[in-house]
Amino acid sequence: MTTQNVEEKSEICPAQALLKMLSGKWKPEIYRLALSGPLRFNSLLRQINGSNKQSLTTALRELEECGLLERVVVQQKPLHIDYLLTEKGKQLAPVMEQLESLS
Repeated sequence: MTTQNVEEKSEICPAQALLKMLSGKWKPEIYRLALSGPLRFNSLLRQINGSNKQSLTTALRELEECGLLERVVVQQKPLHIDYLLTEKGKQLAPVMEQLESLS
């Protein structure tokens, strides 16, 4: 991690960091769906109206990079990939519930 990244990270308040992690067209919806359990790519593609493969892939990768989702290869026939909330992602659930109750 560069010095600039450390400085930028220390300057962001927790609320700003959360908003940055979940900002994007499909990230909040992916997160909401992941609260119910493991997700598969094609299932997400069907559930999120208006999404496409490229934008969904980008959003999933960004959620992985910030530590909210984990990509797990399930070794069974046929081989498939599940997306699961990490512990960090699960810890945000009460915050997201409070935000939803405001609307």
